[in-house]
Amino acid sequence: MANHSQLGFQDASSPIMEELVEFHDHALMVALAICSLVLYLLTLMLTQKLSSNTVDAQEVELIWTILPAIVLVLLALPSLQILYMMDEIEEPDLTLKAIGHQWYWSYEYTDFKDLSFDSYMTPTTDLPQGHFRLLEVDHRVVIPMESPIRMIITADDVLHSWAVPALGVKTDAIPGRLNQTAFITTRPGVFYGQCSEICGANHSYMPIVVESTPLEHFEAWSSLLSS
Repeated sequence: MANHSQLGFQDASSPIMEELVEFHDHALMVALAICSLVLYLLTLMLTQKLSSNTVDAQEVELIWTILPAIVLVLLALPSLQILYMMDEIEEPDLTLKAIGHQWYWSYEYTDFKDLSFDSYMTPTTDLPQGHFRLLEVDHRVVIPMESPIRMIITADDVLHSWAVPALGVKTDAIPGRLNQTAFITTRPGVFYGQCSEICGANHSYMPIVVESTPLEHFEAWSSLLSS
């Protein structure tokens, strides 16, 4: 969960999000090096008199042509690796279908015979003490920890987007189309997200809450809910 005046990302709770945070730090260091070099050259040009050798040097032109290409490769390779990792879905332990409505989410646990529910935002007047306003729901998505989860995401009316920042997941929900993504939670906890596609007047009132629990707790919860 993000804190007030927090400048960085939320704590990563999935391998994909850990990779995204590392790539973000890597890209920032590259950008910092470029800005420092440009600032140094600007200062040098303003304070030093350029000679004819500096103005006509072909070696300098060669360097400032090749160097940006190398920088782009250093950014592209890890970026492409993460993109392919995000598309990989290998034998999930649980498949969960999320359906976006105006303005709530419906969930179906397709591996169970009869396990589905609607998830509405908890009104502020009914919010228990200590819970987050505009982020808490009446029915949380409960998943087993350290298990591959496949999300199948669609919408019933307009465009929505199922996004949980701590898990590194953001997938559009499109009417008439099934999109899928996968993730693994590395620790127990409660992770908050929101619809990230403007979907109407109450767009900001359809939060997402994912609760990661040990396998035995998930089995007890699923047995209780499906009975």
